[in-house]
Amino acid sequence: MKKYIEIDPDQILIDSSNLPGFNTSQFEGRLEKPISRAVLYGIGAVGALVMIVFLARTGNMQISQGDSYLARSENNILRPVPIFAGRGVIYDRNGALLAWNAPSNTASDPIESVAHREYATSTGLAHTLGYVQYPSKDTNGFYYQEDFQGVDGVEKYYNELLSGVNGSRLVEVDARGKIISQNVVRPADQGGNLTLSIDNRVQSALYNNISDIANRVGFKGGAGVIMDVRTGEVLAMTSYPEYSPQVMSDKTDSAAITTFLNDSAGKPFLDRVIDGLYTPGSIVKPYMAMGALTENIIDPTTVIVTKGSISIPNPYDPTLSTLFRDWKNLGPLDIRHAIAMSSDVFFYTIGGGYKDQKGMGIANIDKYLQLFGFGNNIPPSFFSSQSGTIPTPDWKKKTFNEDWYIGDTYHTVIGQYGTQVTPIQVVRGIASIANNGSLLVPTIVKGGEAAAADTGATPDQLPQVERTIDLPQKNFQIVHEGMRLSVSQGTSVALNVPYVNVAGKSGTAELGVSKARVNSWITGFWPYENPHYAFAVMLESGSVHNLIGAAAAMRQQLDWMHIYTPEYLK
Repeated sequence: MKKYIEIDPDQILIDSSNLPGFNTSQFEGRLEKPISRAVLYGIGAVGALVMIVFLARTGNMQISQGDSYLARSENNILRPVPIFAGRGVIYDRNGALLAWNAPSNTASDPIESVAHREYATSTGLAHTLGYVQYPSKDTNGFYYQEDFQGVDGVEKYYNELLSGVNGSRLVEVDARGKIISQNVVRPADQGGNLTLSIDNRVQSALYNNISDIANRVGFKGGAGVIMDVRTGEVLAMTSYPEYSPQVMSDKTDSAAITTFLNDSAGKPFLDRVIDGLYTPGSIVKPYMAMGALTENIIDPTTVIVTKGSISIPNPYDPTLSTLFRDWKNLGPLDIRHAIAMSSDVFFYTIGGGYKDQKGMGIANIDKYLQLFGFGNNIPPSFFSSQSGTIPTPDWKKKTFNEDWYIGDTYHTVIGQYGTQVTPIQVVRGIASIANNGSLLVPTIVKGGEAAAADTGATPDQLPQVERTIDLPQKNFQIVHEGMRLSVSQGTSVALNVPYVNVAGKSGTAELGVSKARVNSWITGFWPYENPHYAFAVMLESGSVHNLIGAAAAMRQQLDWMHIYTPEYLK
């Protein structure tokens, strides 16, 4: 049998060098040679080695450490954890911090820390700022409330703006809660900041002055508001007594919280400025004067002789009569002096009529009080709340199923009987007297777009005017003069200060059947010549024998502002 020997290609194409030229970059004219056995053996050895390592590692994980990894896989969990958005910072109109965030010092793991909400320690801010409830989790460590929740004040009203949007991360933890790994899924968007219209200094002083008088002479509480009559911006608003926003947010001082909750007399959670309803007394008389002048019940020169009381015969028994007293026999008065001296008899006469003098009647009393914002809710804004009450025959019939009498008209025209108002209504009512007829929607935020958002207006519509009270400008001027006369020589003389001319109107509202307790009011505006700010201060339920009341608190406030914030008195 013949043995054949394999012939290599280069032995066949021995003369390939004589062939035409090839493009060697394209592997033309090159001979392919088989891989040698040594290379193949080397590749096989490397592959075998890798396989041996892989099998050894797998065996180690499944056999030697299998139980450990099984336990870890069963005990470790992936859970979503919120990345809490920083809540927006709240400033006063001058940039002073009122509410801000600080790093938490209570979280067991910084990754799950919730920023600590902190509040300025200044007094008088509680009802303006409100407080927050923190995100909460159950016993298994899962958050059932992932957001801060504003409670009361601007924290509640502007919660959406201040909150921002939480982010999220996936966290792997073992059975002991130790974090094994984590990954951010979505970053947090920080909350927006808010600049309020209030001046913290003025507001704190107002609170201190109200609380000082209340404590000294025995009033249960009080409230005060100062508002810009040109823009509707509230410079100060405070309610006494108040709670602590820090205590209510932290919830660590259970004794203090219990004290707040159990104070049924002081009602520290009641925002008296917005939600408190009070009998106004004589502070309604400027509006009644506007009505009587506009309806031609009297003219500016009309003089009514007051003798300390008027007597009305009983329509069912001529031998009986009802006596309606004044606080003093004030003699003959025109409208300016009737406002200044706060004569009840004068306003009884022009309100319900007496002898030959025609009165406005309850329909017009109701009309003019509503025209200046009483008995109605404020348009949607931070200040929208209680609408109050103006007594009318329909109201009396529905409430008591009784008929209306002339005495009811007399009491209503001087702000008694069932009349109920809020301090914020009072301040915007007197602001509309001061600015000659613009009933403004008040705002708690400082100008521009934020104030527009608060009132529902656009920035170029500010200030937002609910309505223009289209009454003769001469009547506004007469009422201005009567209120200035009240300060210079009448019942509001406590506000007769040398550094700014104030126009004012005091009021003492009798409470209950015995009339042993009263609400004390002072309201007005400054400067008299070109009004910039209106104010209303109320002290709640004090002794009828008190000679010191709301006017004293406002006098202390003006004196304080003259020293520390004189820019507002110019």
